[in-house]
Amino acid sequence: MSYLVLARKSRPQTFAEIVGQKPIVQTLQNALAQNRVPHALIFSGIRGTGKTTLARIMAKALNCEQGPAVEPCNICRSCREITDGTSLDLQEVDGASNRGIQEIRELKEKIRFLPTHSRFKIILIDEVHMLTAEAFNALLKTLEEPPAHVYFMFATTELHKIPVTILSRCQRYELKRLTHQELTAHFQRLAALEGIEIEPEALDMVARESGGSVRDGLSLLDQIFSYCGKQVQARDVIEMLGLVAHELVAQLGTALLQGDLAGVYRHLNTLYRHGSDLRRFTNDLLTWLRSLIVCKISQDPSQLLEVTDDEITRLSETAVNYSLPTLSALFDLLLEGLEKITRSQQPRLTLELAFIRAVQFHDVVPVSELMAQLDRMTAGIVPESGVHSAPFPSFTPRKEETVPAPGSGHQGPGGKDPSIARETTVVGKEKEIIRPAPPSQIDQNVRITDAAGKTAPVPAQTSRSSTLTARGPDDDRSDKDISSQSVSAPPAAETKSTPPSAAAKKRIRQHWGAFVRYVHGRQPWIAAALQMAKSVDQEGEVLTIHFDDSIGCTLLKQPKNIEALTASVLDFFQENLRIQFEVPGSTACALDPGHNPAPLQERRALANDPLVLTALEVFTGQVEEIRVGERYQTNKAEPADPIDSEEQPDNDD
Repeated sequence: MSYLVLARKSRPQTFAEIVGQKPIVQTLQNALAQNRVPHALIFSGIRGTGKTTLARIMAKALNCEQGPAVEPCNICRSCREITDGTSLDLQEVDGASNRGIQEIRELKEKIRFLPTHSRFKIILIDEVHMLTAEAFNALLKTLEEPPAHVYFMFATTELHKIPVTILSRCQRYELKRLTHQELTAHFQRLAALEGIEIEPEALDMVARESGGSVRDGLSLLDQIFSYCGKQVQARDVIEMLGLVAHELVAQLGTALLQGDLAGVYRHLNTLYRHGSDLRRFTNDLLTWLRSLIVCKISQDPSQLLEVTDDEITRLSETAVNYSLPTLSALFDLLLEGLEKITRSQQPRLTLELAFIRAVQFHDVVPVSELMAQLDRMTAGIVPESGVHSAPFPSFTPRKEETVPAPGSGHQGPGGKDPSIARETTVVGKEKEIIRPAPPSQIDQNVRITDAAGKTAPVPAQTSRSSTLTARGPDDDRSDKDISSQSVSAPPAAETKSTPPSAAAKKRIRQHWGAFVRYVHGRQPWIAAALQMAKSVDQEGEVLTIHFDDSIGCTLLKQPKNIEALTASVLDFFQENLRIQFEVPGSTACALDPGHNPAPLQERRALANDPLVLTALEVFTGQVEEIRVGERYQTNKAEPADPIDSEEQPDNDD
C-alpha cells in the first residue's frame, strides 16, 4: 500500500482521540446516550480542526451494531466500512463539485429508500456553503422534515455564507482553534510514535506555524520528518521552512525601540542574505511587538500568548523598559508599512523606510504632557529635573522676535504694540514655516525655510474666502491673531482655576468691545447695531445678545445679516457659536433654536475635511484657526467713523 501522510494516518477514529474540542465532544456523546441526536448537524470552523472527522465518528456511533453508542466499536461491519470509506449508507457529497439544484434533486430521490444494512442513512455534505441559492431552497423542506431513517451532517469553513433558513433547521457546532499547548502535546506524541526525536524549540515553531490547525501542523511535520530524519533540530526547521529565528526578530525589534538604526540595518542585512521572506519577517516582528504590548498590559500574559514561559519572561523584561504609547506607536507604524510592502515592487526599500520612521519615534510623549509643558513654558516655569522639556528634537522652543513698525508707539494689552510686526515660527519635522505679521507692516506671504537656511516666499491665496490655519506646538499661545489685531487670551492660571463655562463667558465679555471694533471695519452698520446691545452672554455653543428693545435687532435677524454676523463671530472668537437675540417681554427678534447658518456649517466642514485631517497627521500639528468670513477679500472702503483709530485693525488684504 502507498504511504499515508500523517494527516490521514493519525486521523481520529473515536471521540477519545479528538484533539481539543472537549465541549463539542461531550455534547455529542450526551446526545447519543440520551437518544437526543438531532436530524441535522452543522460543523463549522477553520481548516484542519476536525469537522469532517467529527461527522464521520458521529455516523459510526449512530450505525454501530453495539449502539447507538457514545463510542463506536470500530470492529463491527458498519464501523469498518465507514472507516474504509466503502459504506453504502454514508453518502459523502462534495459541496464544491455538486452544488447545483439537479444534484440536490438526485440526493432527495436517493434518501427515499431505506438503508442497505445499517440502522440509518447519513448524508454528509462537505463545504456546504458552496451550494447555490436554488440548491439550498430545494433542500429546505427535506431538511425540515426528513425521513426517520435519514440524518444530515454538514461541514463548512464559512458559516456566514449559509442561509439563515438552513441554519435554523440545524444544530450548530463551532469548532475553535486549537491552543498552542494542545498542538505541542499532540505533535510530540505523534513524533514519539514515529520514533523521531524533536527539539522542544522546533516543536514550538511547528505549533506556531500551524495557526491552530491540526492538519496544517501535521503537513509541516511530515515535511520536516522527511528532511531531518530521526533527529529534528530547531535550525533544521528554520532552514527548511524559511522561518526567521525568533532571537533575530527580538534583536531587531529591540534595536528599533532603542533608536539604533545601524543595528536595524545590520540585522535586516543578515535576514536578506539568508533569503528570508521580508513580508513573513514583518509579520513576525508585528507578532513580537503585540506580545510586548500584551506583557505590558496583562497580569497573566500566558493566557493571551502562545509562547513558552521562558519567552514570556524575556518579553516582560523588555516591555518594562518602554511605555505603552511608544509600543503602540511603533506597532501602528510598522503595520502601515506592512500594507505598503504587499503592494511594493521594492519590498526591502519600503521596509527600510518604515524602519527609519520608526526609529524617529523612539520616544512617544502623550499629548496631555506636551500641553502641560507648553503651559509651563508660556508661564516661564523651568521644567523640573527628570521632565523632558523637548521630547521631540524637532519641536525646539524658539523665542518670538518683534520689530516695531515705523511710527507706532501705542501699547496694547500685555504691554505689546498691536501694530508690531510679529513672526511666529512653527518648527515641523524637516521644515520651518514662518507666518509674518499683518500686511500693513509685512507683505502677507508664507516663507518656507529649508535645512540650509534658505527662505523662499510663497504667496498666500487671497481669492479664497475660507482659510484654515494649522499650527505646531511652537506657536504663540498667549497672543492669538484672530481679528487682524493682537487679542490676548486669558492667563493660564486663570483658565485652570475657573470653570470652563465661566471662563468662556468672561472671555466673550472681556473682548466684546474689540469684537465690535473688528466688525466696524467690515460692516459699520452691523457694528452700530451691536453697540445698542445691553449685554452679551454665552451658554454652551449659543451666544445670546441682549437688547432693551427690538429696534436694534430687527435688521440683524434677517438671514443674510445673521450669516455675516455669524462669520465675524466665528472668525474672531474661534468657537462654534450660534447667535440668539433676546428682548425682555418680546419675541420679535427670536430665532429658530435649531437654525444652522452657512458659516457654521462651513467651519465644521473645514475642520473635518479629509485633506486637512491628513495634513495635521503628517505634520503633527493641530487646527488653531478656521476662518470662514470675507477677511481675506479686498475691502477698500474705510470706516466712516472709526471707534478708535489707534486700535482699529488693519485690513488683511
